[in-house]
Amino acid sequence: PECFYIEKELKKKLDIPVFHDDQHGTAVVVAAGLINALEIQSKKLEEVKIVFLGAGAAGCSCARLLKSMGARNIIMVDRQGVLDKNRSNLHEINIDLAIEPSAIKTLDDAMQDADVFIGVSAANALSPSLVKKMQIKPIIFALANPDPEILPHLAHAERDDLVMATGRSDFPNQVNNALCFPYLFRGALDAKAKEITESMKIAAAKALAKLAKEPVPQEVLDAYGLNHLVFGKDYIIPKPLDKRLMTFVSNEVAKAASK
Repeated sequence: PECFYIEKELKKKLDIPVFHDDQHGTAVVVAAGLINALEIQSKKLEEVKIVFLGAGAAGCSCARLLKSMGARNIIMVDRQGVLDKNRSNLHEINIDLAIEPSAIKTLDDAMQDADVFIGVSAANALSPSLVKKMQIKPIIFALANPDPEILPHLAHAERDDLVMATGRSDFPNQVNNALCFPYLFRGALDAKAKEITESMKIAAAKALAKLAKEPVPQEVLDAYGLNHLVFGKDYIIPKPLDKRLMTFVSNEVAKAASK
């Protein structure tokens, strides 16, 4: 929780942009990937049920960014179960994300008919049986490192209609903070911004999502030893070594900062 306090105090005392990457870098790249995953699955952010496993810095920041982009149905789950307003041990860092008290108390309860699972917790925390309980055309972002909440082959074995991302480079759709922070700051510096605003983060997410739909240059394919890469279930987020990120993302961030 100290990271929230430190960031808040630094923003008060400094007239330069302050950005906690574990929070906001993760949130931007998750949002970018989710924009495209939802499009592929023919779903809308404001209509889907999103379950977060992990209610710390990354999970809370991801949830807040998605809420600011239009998400309406988010359930946060931690080691003690669902965050609802009856919990006696809610912390100021996540109390705003607690849901109204209901019969939904556990991860098992929350995963029933969930459209999206976003894990920022621990290895093997999502069982194949819970993947089965999700809505048609589910989306799973299993971001625990080095081992995700569920391995892709186990998730795909349960659901052939799945779009999945992890935090690892050896699986498709790596959610990597390096896709965000260098270019977000480049845009902020170009615009002489004194803070990183919500609109700047959203602009970065939308730019990343848009870049994934562009034809992939040969130099990027060569860097990853690939012959072919096209927007789809296995390519919803740009590759970190794509040099176009510098201008593509930073330009959009600078525009948002100047508004």
